Amino acid sequence: MAEKAPLVSRRVWRLARSVAFVLVAAFAAGAAQAKDQTPDLTWVALDASQREILAPLADEWARLDPDSRKRWLGVALRYPKMTPIGQKRVNTRIGKWAALTPQQRAEARARYKRMLQERKMKRLQRDWQRYQALSVEERQALAAPEKRKRNTPNSSPAPATGNHAQ
Repeated sequence: MAEKAPLVSRRVWRLARSVAFVLVAAFAAGAAQAKDQTPDLTWVALDASQREILAPLADEWARLDPDSRKRWLGVALRYPKMTPIGQKRVNTRIGKWAALTPQQRAEARARYKRMLQERKMKRLQRDWQRYQALSVEERQALAAPEKRKRNTPNSSPAPATGNHAQ
């Protein structure tokens, strides 16, 4: 016959359920409030200077996803602090980007990602070649701090719980 849980355990369980319910309700309310506080990213919500800067994108602004709108808005916010040469470059690039078809934009994004990956690989190759050119002593000196890091425990091991030898 199964024993009934002690009264204290049932109280703790009820308290834990209540706390969990309150936390879930608070999280849901916070998420709803945060959603309400997102900036209005519609074209008419932009101020006149932002609309002027982003004018080449006006026709397609409504079709842009919120993340893209935020990025373009970030460009518009940084624009006044740019040098005249930087502003001219931004104007040119926004115009060119707006003139691209969706397929051309996807290709441009893919090229950009490939370029970043190639840069990373070149940097790794360069660093590896530099490492290979080092003397044995220099390599050991570089490896010494790593060995110390691996040999020093970050924290003590957790004690074993429960009786495993039954």
